[in-house]
Amino acid sequence: MPSPTPPPPAPPRRALDAVRSTLAPTGPVARPLTTATMATSLSSGLFYTVSALFFTTVVGLGATTVGLGLTVAGAVGVAGSFGAGYLADRVGASRLLLGATLGQGLALLAYVLATSTTAFVVTACCAVGFRSMQGTARQAVLARTSTGPERMAVRARLRVVTNVFIGLGTVLAGAALLVGTAAAYRSTMLLAGALVLASCVPLARLVRGAGPPPEPLDLASATTTTPTAPTTTGRSPLRDRTYLAVTGLNAVMAMQFGLQTVGVPLWVVTRTPAPPVTVSALLVLNTVLIACFQVRASRGTDDVRAAGRAVARGGVLLALACGLHAAAATGSVVLAVVLLVLAATAHTAAEMLTEAGSWGLAFELADPRSAGAYQGVSQTGYSIGTMLAPLVVTATAVDHGTPGWALLGTAFATVGALTWVVARTARRPEAAQVLQHERG
Repeated sequence: MPSPTPPPPAPPRRALDAVRSTLAPTGPVARPLTTATMATSLSSGLFYTVSALFFTTVVGLGATTVGLGLTVAGAVGVAGSFGAGYLADRVGASRLLLGATLGQGLALLAYVLATSTTAFVVTACCAVGFRSMQGTARQAVLARTSTGPERMAVRARLRVVTNVFIGLGTVLAGAALLVGTAAAYRSTMLLAGALVLASCVPLARLVRGAGPPPEPLDLASATTTTPTAPTTTGRSPLRDRTYLAVTGLNAVMAMQFGLQTVGVPLWVVTRTPAPPVTVSALLVLNTVLIACFQVRASRGTDDVRAAGRAVARGGVLLALACGLHAAAATGSVVLAVVLLVLAATAHTAAEMLTEAGSWGLAFELADPRSAGAYQGVSQTGYSIGTMLAPLVVTATAVDHGTPGWALLGTAFATVGALTWVVARTARRPEAAQVLQHERG
């Protein structure tokens, strides 16, 4: 008698489970953060796509004025990142996140009323300042509500959500570009502000569930083995040489984002035979790869040494990407496109590794009793790096070609190696070790 035909295998559920855990997590902190991130990232995609045209063609500002105004706003953002860390330790990270989000939403709406240079600069300072405060507050929320692999997984999923929804926002903003009228640009700016305000709804639920600061983690128990001992203030990050060293190195590594958003587009259009549409294809490739592999790349980086190795590997891949970008300036159109795709792939892999490593170092080397202050310092370094990146990238790779790319590649590889050296010798604060032990 022939054996019965086996039933067909059940469809794989791993991919569906991964999508569900990313877009609809069940955690009391992860779910509201994810929902809010969807709205704010969609807003960012809309804003980044139409803002420059809105400021120049609708408001009537000159391109130089816009550039200078955003530079001033960037400096305010650096201050906001730093100050928000200490504020988070005093009023509660989730409360600060809600307040900063509300402020940014109102500032984005105010752009449509900014009809003068002064009004534009003031509005931009508010919008960028509150956005930077959001970044610090979000990191502080994660630092205070989870530890270890769980924290890294949530942070990686949030980054996936950010990239995907910024991409969706960019696509939606294409409708305004197609219409090309002042009303279309103004409506898109209003929608960007409304989406940020809508993200306050899930964040308000997060605040209601947080209780009075300090938030869910019992940070007092991490300072002593005696349960009845009073809560003590943690170490200042400004006196933590190891943390400051890691922050400074990460500031340099963060310039890779300026390379991706400013340097590569200018390089492709002005110095390679590749068609301009290649820039869009490379950004899509970046988004897809991050959506597929960022969570995997972050696994294990809650260990300080593993985080340092991840950053070192990322630095080598960034150096490789720089070399491939430089090579794309010679040869045929087909060869240039192939080299640019390879460069974008290497750069995206480096981006995932360096981001995961920097999160691990920023979280695990911080004193949990001063979680906000530490994350504020970390975010300040990141803000400085992204603020200086356009100037550094254009002054090296775009202006000087292959020698400039070589300089950037060498810098990234060196910074990655130095980060690994620091991570190998770094020790987690005693309070963080106790807290990790108590949480299993």
